[in-house]
Amino acid sequence: MQKHLRSHSIKKRLRFVIVTVSTSKYKKKASNQAVADESGSNAAKIVRRAGHILSEEFLVSDDSAMIKARMEEFLSGKDDVAVFVGGTGVSPDDLTVETVRPYLEKELEGFGEIFRAESYRKIGPSAFLSRATAGTTRGKLLVCLPGSPDAVITALRLFIGQFPTIILSARNL
Repeated sequence: MQKHLRSHSIKKRLRFVIVTVSTSKYKKKASNQAVADESGSNAAKIVRRAGHILSEEFLVSDDSAMIKARMEEFLSGKDDVAVFVGGTGVSPDDLTVETVRPYLEKELEGFGEIFRAESYRKIGPSAFLSRATAGTTRGKLLVCLPGSPDAVITALRLFIGQFPTIILSARNL
């Protein structure tokens, strides 16, 4: 009986929030210019196609206070997964990983390793510049992806099927 309940729970629909981290896009939006967020849109499409719920999408600057505000809102809310898109490179402005990592209770190092290996097959040695990572905290999943539209597709297609199992494990059910 318990095995049946466990497998049933794994198939549940998760609630997602997507946060695009981009100073240039944020500045455009702040000045009422049209903003194309292909990476955030790609993430939203994949989430919906996988049968999950996209509850909110945000655009923030490469600013640790703004990223922390979204983290706090996510952690106090009902969403299961936060996907941060952008800010995972090596530029001094890329602050997503440094800002999110302290919140992680368990970092899933294999996420970044597998993502970079798959990216290497597609784009070559520059794949190592990505600091994509994921981890769990408070029974929720946090994912940090590069801002490249193709990187978002690559990562989410690889891993989204595992997200319900990760949530189940993080909640110790």
